[in-house]
Amino acid sequence: MNEHPLWEYRVISLGRWWRGPGDEALEEALNELGAEGWEIISVMAQDYSNSKVRVVAKRPLTDRARRRRSLPQ
Repeated sequence: MNEHPLWEYRVISLGRWWRGPGDEALEEALNELGAEGWEIISVMAQDYSNSKVRVVAKRPLTDRARRRRSLPQ
């Protein structure tokens, strides 16, 4: 049995090069991730203009996700 939990990670970028995500769009994206079982671990500006943000999330790695990752792309 593995003593340490295994995680899968997801990274998404929100916003456009000329405009960052609005509060409602960001909230919608975060709620969607939460409903899928993702926990946000980081939100950071993606560039110096602060127009885009990068969101990093994690959730426990499931057998289903493991099988999906092992399939040829």
